[in-house]
Amino acid sequence: MTMKLVVFGASGRIGTELVCQAVAAGHTVTAVVREGSTLQVPLPELRLVAARAGVSGGLVEVVTADVLDPTSIAPVLAGHDAVLSALGPRPKGPSDVLTSSARSTLQAMEDSGVRRYVVVSVAGIHTGNDGPVTKYVVKPLIQRLLRESFADARGMEELIGASPLDWTIVCPPRLTNGSAKGTFRSSTEGTVRGGFTITRADVATYMLNAIDDAALVRRTAVISN
Repeated sequence: MTMKLVVFGASGRIGTELVCQAVAAGHTVTAVVREGSTLQVPLPELRLVAARAGVSGGLVEVVTADVLDPTSIAPVLAGHDAVLSALGPRPKGPSDVLTSSARSTLQAMEDSGVRRYVVVSVAGIHTGNDGPVTKYVVKPLIQRLLRESFADARGMEELIGASPLDWTIVCPPRLTNGSAKGTFRSSTEGTVRGGFTITRADVATYMLNAIDDAALVRRTAVISN
């Protein structure tokens, strides 16, 4: 079934994968970018992606909007089937971009009547199923180094988790580039033991597949290759 999707963070690397894969699957995509940003893949190339996949549809519209302003994005969301957020935390320094964007998006979704929300977070803030080295050495070190961005991710997850909308939070570990491997391990009950990396392409695939997976509604999934 083809859908009308909104992708936030469409100019980023996961966002680029989401747009390309959604177009190849025949979905109609509204790619939202911030002021001064553009898609990494030009629109003519995206049309070729759809043509090579042999699908009809696969249309893309690029919209510049402020994701932190619900009145700016609510009209963009209206009439769509799902919202996907590929926004990432800032690598250094205090930031609340994830929490603030989630707050704005949830409000805009309620205002526009869109219920399905799939958002990427981080696996590092979750525990359970970890081996002793990861639990007592690796994660404490990472959590200290990335304490500001992890705090932002936690705030986002708490905010979304309290929402009555049909959300799914997708938590990958360290992200890598390259082609999709096409295999996933996932857990909605904790972390994935030994799951240290995943390609950005596979994260995008998982997020797109999650849209119509009823078992993932109002669940947090930690994923890895």
